[in-house]
Amino acid sequence: MYRQITCLLACSLALVGLGCAPASPSGGERQSTETAADTVAQEGTGTTLVEDFRNTDLGCELEHVGSMELRYARCFTIDYFEGGYQLACLRDGQRYLFVPLGRKAPEGLASDIMVIERPVGDVYLVASDTMCLFDALDALDCISVSGVERDDWYLPSARAAMDAGDIVYGGKYRAPDYELLLSRGVRLAVENTMINHTPEVREKLIELGIPVVVELSSYESEPLARCEWVRFFGALLGKDELALERLEEQVSEAEGVKKSMTGKTVAFFYLNSNGAAVVRRPGDYVTKMIEQAGGVSAFSELDEATVGSSSVTLQMEQFYAMAKDADVIIYNGSIDDSVDSLDALVAKNPLLDDFKAVGTGDVWVTEQNMYQQMMASGQIIADINCALTGSTDDLTYLQRLE
Repeated sequence: MYRQITCLLACSLALVGLGCAPASPSGGERQSTETAADTVAQEGTGTTLVEDFRNTDLGCELEHVGSMELRYARCFTIDYFEGGYQLACLRDGQRYLFVPLGRKAPEGLASDIMVIERPVGDVYLVASDTMCLFDALDALDCISVSGVERDDWYLPSARAAMDAGDIVYGGKYRAPDYELLLSRGVRLAVENTMINHTPEVREKLIELGIPVVVELSSYESEPLARCEWVRFFGALLGKDELALERLEEQVSEAEGVKKSMTGKTVAFFYLNSNGAAVVRRPGDYVTKMIEQAGGVSAFSELDEATVGSSSVTLQMEQFYAMAKDADVIIYNGSIDDSVDSLDALVAKNPLLDDFKAVGTGDVWVTEQNMYQQMMASGQIIADINCALTGSTDDLTYLQRLE
C-alpha cells in the first residue's frame, strides 16, 4: 500500500505560469496527445543546472551511497541510499523516495518528499508520452487506468491493453473519474505538466491517497535526454538495468548515423486551419533530431531567445521565404493526418507547388505515432538521416509522399 507524506505544492504551482494549452484545432487538424511537450510554453530548459534542484538531504539518517550517472537528461537526478532506497529530484523541486519492497519510509523524512512504495502498480497514466517507456520496460501491466482514450493511442500495445479491458479510460488530467480510480485501486498517478493548470485535481488525488508523479521529459531539449527518462521510470519500477539497456539501444541507433553533415535543409511543419505554417523553434528537440541526422532546419534563423513555446506559427509569406528552397520537406502528420499524397499537400496551399522539395519529390510525412514514441528517439533520428541520404528501404516513422 502506498503511503503519502504531505507534499508541498509550491514548486508545482509555480509552473502554472509557463503557458496555456491552445484551443482545440478544427477542420483536418488533430491535437497531439503529447500535450505538455508540444503546446505548453517552456522556460529556458537548458539553463537550469542540476545543482540548482538536486537536494539529497532526506532529513533522516539514511546514508547516501551513490548517484545515477546520466548522459543526457538534465531535468531529474537519482540518488542511492543504504537499504536500497532511491531519491528522485526533479527540476521543478519535486522529490520522491522510492521505497524497496518489504521496507517502510524512514522516520524523520523531510516533509516535501513524496513516498512511493514498491511494487508499483495500478497506475493512472495521464502523461501519454511515457506509455512507451512503460512498454519498453515490460510494465504495461502496472497501468490500470489511462487518461487517454483508446482511439487516441497509436501504440498497438496500449490499444490492445484497452481492448482487453486491462486498461480502462478514466478521464483526462483536468477531469478524472475519481470513483473509477478508487474502484480500480489506483495507487499512483503519472501526470505531465498540464496538471499544474488544475492544481485542485492534484490536491484531490493526494487527498484520496494517490501519490502524483509529474514527469518533466517535455522540458528536455535533447532527443536522447527525453529518451533517458526511461531510467527515471526504471528506478520507479525497480527495473534499473533493463532501463539502461533500452537507453543504450537508442543511443546505438543515433550513433549509427553518419556524423558528417549532409548540408541539406529540412522544413518540418504542418499547416493549421487558418492556413498558417506551424514550425518547430530553434533548439527544440525535433530541430535537434534533424541536426543529429545530418540536416539543417530551414527555420534556424528564427530568434530562439524570443520564442516561448516549442512551436512557432508563421504566416505564409514568411514561411514561403524561409522554406521554398528547402531540400527536404517533412510534414508533421502527428498533428495533421489529412496529408497522404503530394496532391493533398499542394491542395492545402497552391504555393507549395513552387517548393524545391515538392519538385524533386523529397517530401515525407511523419507517422501518427511519432510523438508517442519518445523511447524511439534514436530510431527516429536514423529515419530522418535515411530520408536525407536516400537510404529509405526500411523506415518506421516517416513515409514518402507520392
